[in-house]
Amino acid sequence: MAQMSDADRDAFLAVNRYGILSTLRADGSPIAIPVWFDWDGDSVKMFTYVGSPKLRRLADDARASVLVTNHVNEKEKWVAFDGTVAVGDEGGLELAEKLAQRYWDLSDPGRAAALESWRAMESGWRLLEMVPDRVRTYAD
Repeated sequence: MAQMSDADRDAFLAVNRYGILSTLRADGSPIAIPVWFDWDGDSVKMFTYVGSPKLRRLADDARASVLVTNHVNEKEKWVAFDGTVAVGDEGGLELAEKLAQRYWDLSDPGRAAALESWRAMESGWRLLEMVPDRVRTYAD
């Protein structure tokens, strides 16, 4: 298995891609969902709203993995972050606003309206942050 250098990993993660967040249900079985994410070289940051089932799962067991993969037309590559997720009461909306600019075309009135509705629910957003215990990579 060919691993990526840190520079190659960071270049790969700088391209807009979805992450797949895997958490554990109460019975120990995994569940995976797509998420927007930000990698700053030290931690993976995501956001969610207070009523999210992933918050309940993380409260029960903070262990998680975030997998980021290649686009279909690219050579096979992936990065996986394994560790525990800390939940913060502040910074969730700010990250959502930052990532919305990256993932959405905000000139689309529907997307701009969605972002405004998020701002109206400001106090309910939570910041999810993982400083990974392990970072695994693969490059074909």
